Amino acid sequence: MRKICVVTGTRAEYGLLSRLMKNIQEDPTLELQIVATNMHLSPEFGLTFREIESDGFVINKKVEMLLSADTSTSVVKSLGLGVIGFADAYDDLKPDLIVVLGDRYEMLGAVASALFFQIPVAHISGGDVTEGAYDDAIRHSITKMSHLHFTSTETYRKRVIQLGEDPSTVFNVGSIGLDNIHHLTLLDRKAFEESIHFQLGEKNFLITYHPVTLENQTAKVQFEALLQAVDETAAHLIFTKPNSDSDGRIIISMIDEYVSAHPEKAVAFTSLGYLRYLSALQYVDVVVGNSSSGIVEAPSFGIPTVNIGDRQKGRLRANSVIDCAPEDIRMALQTADSPTFRKQAAQTENPYEQPDTVHRIFEIIRTYPLEGVIKKHFYDLP
Repeated sequence: MRKICVVTGTRAEYGLLSRLMKNIQEDPTLELQIVATNMHLSPEFGLTFREIESDGFVINKKVEMLLSADTSTSVVKSLGLGVIGFADAYDDLKPDLIVVLGDRYEMLGAVASALFFQIPVAHISGGDVTEGAYDDAIRHSITKMSHLHFTSTETYRKRVIQLGEDPSTVFNVGSIGLDNIHHLTLLDRKAFEESIHFQLGEKNFLITYHPVTLENQTAKVQFEALLQAVDETAAHLIFTKPNSDSDGRIIISMIDEYVSAHPEKAVAFTSLGYLRYLSALQYVDVVVGNSSSGIVEAPSFGIPTVNIGDRQKGRLRANSVIDCAPEDIRMALQTADSPTFRKQAAQTENPYEQPDTVHRIFEIIRTYPLEGVIKKHFYDLP
């Protein structure tokens, strides 16, 4: 049996991977292995490994790595602890293929460790560009240590090939998250309100804002500008808190303080989870912040996104996305809420959407010959 090891570090990323994991689990020719790490194992971030187990999966290894701080020093030390933990996990599990998604620092540790164990890696969502975050360099580094590549657009496929990867190993399959939408039964409005213990208003904003990790100490100032802008509106606010990146705790404390002072207007979650987050997109009027979800998922629901600052700079975006500087959030919200722009957003085409993404990834990782795949050659563009 081919042993396929899926590494997951956050609740949001697990939501993207869960259908693929279920397909692997149900195939009699495959053995699913799961390594849970980072935020999944943190009480501060909700001990979300329990959700993986409640979905019927067995976690084979837990790699503790997250220190309870958000400085550059703590992130680097967490990465180091992760490398040590992945070494033990891989030595015990001996997987035939490792599957990772995205660009977070725990995945850098997972893939770097796999390199020295000579374990092939399948990387989902390579080739993107996010110029405002160190995730950009991490993503491209993971590409160079991976052997199968699943990109979400043809532009990103070409970029992975430009990095020297053999075109025969790079597959444009679309966004795995968008494919999942078509296989989920989303919550109706009443069930969604009950699940978050909060009453939606006539207008509703979904807000996710992460630190811009290639900028120094901008989190507090930029998030203050966001809070001031949304506070002046009549909209009800649903906050999802940032990940375990540098300066993330500054934003978390500001969210908690705001929600405490405005309990009728705002509610906050460490993470909504995939089902509640996608369900929320049915009922909110605007997605606000700098999360990739505003670029990738929100356009498929026909709603505007106000994308703030440089964190997502370089990513392809639909014409439902408004880019703005922190000082221009008020004007961007006014534009997003205008009838003309709302009509434009409702008719937008999402460049990340393709059919059968999960099935196509699954078939490739199930059947692709792995013998000799470790020895890569650098593909030079003609």
